[in-house]
Amino acid sequence: MHSGEYLRYVALGDSQTEGVGDGDDTTGLRGWADRFAEHVAAVSPSLEYANLAVRGRVAHQVRAEQLGPALAMRPDLATVVAGVNDLLRPRFDAAEVAGHLEEMFIALTAAGAHVVTLTFPDIGKIAPIARPVRSRVFEMNTRIRVAAARHGVTVAETAEHAVATDPRMWSTDRLHASPLGHERIAAAVAHAVRLPGSDDTWTLPLPPRPVSTAWQAAVAELRWAAGFLGPWLGRRLRGRSSGDGRTAKRPLLLPLGAVPPSPADTGAPEPA
Repeated sequence: MHSGEYLRYVALGDSQTEGVGDGDDTTGLRGWADRFAEHVAAVSPSLEYANLAVRGRVAHQVRAEQLGPALAMRPDLATVVAGVNDLLRPRFDAAEVAGHLEEMFIALTAAGAHVVTLTFPDIGKIAPIARPVRSRVFEMNTRIRVAAARHGVTVAETAEHAVATDPRMWSTDRLHASPLGHERIAAAVAHAVRLPGSDDTWTLPLPPRPVSTAWQAAVAELRWAAGFLGPWLGRRLRGRSSGDGRTAKRPLLLPLGAVPPSPADTGAPEPA
C-alpha cells in the first residue's frame, strides 16, 4: 500500500477530468481532478499538480497528445480517465479503446507512477436517450477492470453505486458531472488510493427528492434535447469537437495554489 505521500500528480483525460460541469470558462473550471489534488495535498503539502485533460478528446487522442508530456513530468501519481467520448461515436470498438487505455497504464506504471482510473456509470439511467449504448458502457468497464488488474492500476468503482446515477450528480447536459458529482468522484478516487482521512461516505445516497410528474419529465426531456442534444449532434455532423482549438488548463507541474500560465504565456493557441 502506498503511504499516501506524493510529489507529482498528473491527470490525463477528457472533459470530465478537465472539470466541465464544475465552474465555467469565465470563472475557471475546478473538477474532480482538482478536488482530488486537494485531497492529496492535505497529506502531501509539497504536491505539484498538472492537468493535461482537454474536452472532446477520444482515447487515442489522449494517448497521442497527453502521455508523452505526462511521462516527461515523472509523476508518482497519475489518473487516466477516457473513453466516454468514444462510447458516443457511431463507430465504437471497445477492444481498441481499452487498448489505448492499457498502453497508458503500461507506460505510466513502468515509469513508477501509481495509476488510478474509474469505471463509468450506467449512462442509460442518466440520459434515457443513451440507453442503446448501455452495453458499451458495461463492456468498457469490464475491459478497464481487466487491464487495470494486469498492471496494478487502482480502480475507483464509481459504477458500482446507485448514487452515481442520481440526476443531482450530473449537470444539465447529462454528460458532465455537477459540482456535487465532481466532489463525489474526487472522494471516490481518494478512497480508492486509501489516502489518510478518506472513507466510503461518497457512496451514500443523497436525500430523497420530489418525484417529477410525467408532464414535468417530458418538458425536461424536450429542453435537454433542444439545449444539448441538438448542438452535440450538430458538431458530430460537421466533424467538430468541443475541444477544437483548446489546450490543457494546467499543462505544467505547479504547486496546487499556483496559477497556471495562460496559453499566451506558453505560446499555445487561445481556446476557440
